[in-house]
Amino acid sequence: MIEIDDKIVSADLLREGFLCDIKQCKGICCVEGNAGAPLEIEEVDTLEAEYENYKLYMTPEGIEAVERQGFMVVDEDGDYTTPLVNDAECAYTYVENGVTLCAIEKAWLEGKTPFRKPISCHLYPIRLMKFSNGTIGLNYHRWSVCSSARECGKKLGVPVYKSLKEAITRRFGEDFYAQLDAAAELLKQQ
Repeated sequence: MIEIDDKIVSADLLREGFLCDIKQCKGICCVEGNAGAPLEIEEVDTLEAEYENYKLYMTPEGIEAVERQGFMVVDEDGDYTTPLVNDAECAYTYVENGVTLCAIEKAWLEGKTPFRKPISCHLYPIRLMKFSNGTIGLNYHRWSVCSSARECGKKLGVPVYKSLKEAITRRFGEDFYAQLDAAAELLKQQ
């Protein structure tokens, strides 16, 4: 573990390879799992406020799930998550050429919303853990559906944190990312 400011970072994020290989996995991370994507409390209001901007990309089943369950649900651990369609895929998805993608991100890419997508989705496979003292843990979540991403990252020499530079910077800022990069360099030298 590496400590940067008030964050504890798993060294695996700096050492292990990961590069999303969507052509191989087909976006299965948006379909599989036992709950929706984790949401930060401030994202719930944004999801509601921006709904009309990304709704047009969602499936009819996703729209129905959101309108029935709400913009978020509380999972068995008491955490806010995205609603699901039939206890499977995230309600905020659509399918294009056999690949499951994020309707919110599509609207963002087309300039229709300033909200890219939930930060937990953008950061994946990094999962955040908040401790009672305010410290945030950045952990590497290894899921079998991402085996092609691990292979791709290892083959190309791209560590987890580098493949997620944009997401890490979005959530924690450029200074934090620079410190993370420096820590990775120190780790290599040891």
